[in-house]
Amino acid sequence: MAFKKVDITLIFKILNNMKIKNIYTILLAGTLLSACQDKFLDLQPISSATTGNFYKNADDIKNAVTGAYASLQAGGISTNNYVFGEVRSDNTVPVASGSVTDQDEFDRFYIRTTNPFINDRWNNGYRSISRCNAILDRIGGITMDENLKNRYTAEVKFIRALVYFELVRTYGDIPLVLKEITDPDAGYEYGRNPKAEVYAQIEKDLTEAEAVLPVTYTGTDIGRATKGATKALLGKVYLTQRNFQGAANKLKEVIDLGVYGLLPEYADVFDSNNENHRENIFDIQFRSGGVGEGSPWPNAFAPENSGNAVIPFGGGGNNQPTLDLINSYEPNDKRKNFSLATSYVNASGATIPYNFIRKYRDVPATSGDNDNNIPIIRYADVILMYAEALNELGYQPTGNAFTYLNQVRTRAGLKGLTSVEVPNQEAFRLAMEQERRVEFAFESHRWFDLVRTGRAIPVMNSKKDQFRLVKTVSETDLVFPIPQSQIDINRDKIQQNPGYN
Repeated sequence: MAFKKVDITLIFKILNNMKIKNIYTILLAGTLLSACQDKFLDLQPISSATTGNFYKNADDIKNAVTGAYASLQAGGISTNNYVFGEVRSDNTVPVASGSVTDQDEFDRFYIRTTNPFINDRWNNGYRSISRCNAILDRIGGITMDENLKNRYTAEVKFIRALVYFELVRTYGDIPLVLKEITDPDAGYEYGRNPKAEVYAQIEKDLTEAEAVLPVTYTGTDIGRATKGATKALLGKVYLTQRNFQGAANKLKEVIDLGVYGLLPEYADVFDSNNENHRENIFDIQFRSGGVGEGSPWPNAFAPENSGNAVIPFGGGGNNQPTLDLINSYEPNDKRKNFSLATSYVNASGATIPYNFIRKYRDVPATSGDNDNNIPIIRYADVILMYAEALNELGYQPTGNAFTYLNQVRTRAGLKGLTSVEVPNQEAFRLAMEQERRVEFAFESHRWFDLVRTGRAIPVMNSKKDQFRLVKTVSETDLVFPIPQSQIDINRDKIQQNPGYN
């Protein structure tokens, strides 16, 4: 069986080896539990009284690495990522948009510094980092196979880099914590590092991991971080910082590995019965079956009050596609009808108008217990980023940027674009923006794509009235607020982002 996120028996073993010291201890369990937020960062992975007792042998390290992967399932890192990447953008709206709800604050640009999604991302992110730091600090002293030790170290560096990438894109300057913290009071020493320093550490972690990780895995290890995943994430990190040559070089290395490719049909990419295929470069792994590892997305995105008409156990109505997104698809684009619907037939046979996401489909064991992985980087993302980087390095009317863009369009049933329709660099940028919007709809890319390309402000302001934004979007809205709880407990070191109070 493939590496499907977390073997729950390993987690129980970890817990049984711990003596819980206090309420700030972070539990190594499938989906992270919320801890008290009175202490800065909540940085302890396990209590200081038990770390020496826990990290004793290769099995303990294996379990700890499994726990590091487990941390990626947390709402603030993956399952609620759509609030940041989709609801914030012009792609989706929350259920009951217009009422005073936590997601509506993202949708219409009036986020409180106490918003729970803001808190969860920070807390879940630093809990994940704390797990990684504990492993990295202690693995050197463990007697075990050196090749496996090096691989585990590289995997954990990849996880830490991925989480820091999400955090720095969300908050801007953030604390850069690179060692295990066993005394909660030591967390007060950390202020906000400039984002350039955070990106430099992300690049360092990924470069070191890339040199060690294998190109592929077999058997039960399938689903772990690979050399290709590390290269792809590093390419995205370079692209985000507008290092276009670095991005182009690294993304081409992913292509040249020869192990990835587009599946023939877009629908096959998201088949929960055929995961970890050659288009998935890195997914966050989920597993249904009543073990606490199921994905909530299929139920969360199905229509409210739809009973079992769309999915067993009904839906939450979250992340509803906007009419603006629906109308952005070109005629005959196969991705549209697979990804979304504008109505459903209820138990009485009546057609109910309702915009909802269909992209993630499964038969849940119980409500919110689905087998769907959450994609982080797909091969389609790599080749579109590569095309973007090539265009930024210099528009070429018959260049490879068109070749890779058109591979994605052809799979979607659309004709390829040429220099006739896309005659210059700016036109190619807009074509890329459109293609990424529909290819990665509901995969939490849209807002971060708009910010990366400098298009968030003009795009959102052009639709201000349409989406009933409460303000004109400005530079201060390109990052989110620091959680108020972190400022309240460490005012000397942590200050709020401009524009939030």
